[in-house]
Amino acid sequence: MTVDLEKRGGDSSFEVDVGSSGGCPINEPYVGMEFDSEDDARKFYVEYARRVGFVVRIMQRRRSGIDGRTLARRLGCNKQGFSPNQRVAFGPEKKPRPSAREGCNATILVKMEKSGKWVVTRFVKDHNHPLVVTANGFSTEGDKDKKIEELTMELEHQEQLCTGYREKLLSFMKNVEEQTDELSAKIQVVVENVRKVETETQKHSRRR
Repeated sequence: MTVDLEKRGGDSSFEVDVGSSGGCPINEPYVGMEFDSEDDARKFYVEYARRVGFVVRIMQRRRSGIDGRTLARRLGCNKQGFSPNQRVAFGPEKKPRPSAREGCNATILVKMEKSGKWVVTRFVKDHNHPLVVTANGFSTEGDKDKKIEELTMELEHQEQLCTGYREKLLSFMKNVEEQTDELSAKIQVVVENVRKVETETQKHSRRR
């Protein structure tokens, strides 16, 4: 079963970090599985991911057009999809940023039924990358450093975008101000010309 889910602005999905397995049996999701709330479903999938060995990306949701309530939610592996290397439209060209996404299809879709229960309507188990469980949620210390580097680069990228938008806004405001001054000057010239014509007309009338 598929549900028409709306994407949150841009790629605004976020990741939930996970920890160690603890050695307990893994309770796997299945289609038809029920939860009392969306939060319960999310916590279950995060715990499942922690035990299996991947990080959860909270991805999309479907809202009610009446009251804005969440009616369905999709979660998946943080390596789902692909990150295109986007070039900023301004400033110097930079090296492509490394991507942690590998096109993984592992996902779960939960939907709120009329009864108020949240039901799993889709579950894709298989990952296309190794799953490694460690105490800190990363396969190696190098992976942790890489993740920190990626987040730092993403922050720099967002700051660059903000700087560019700010410069464009200031440039636009400056153009508007210049055009306003130019228009005011033209209006002043027109007013002066009209006054001259009125003065000449009055002089001509008096001579008669």
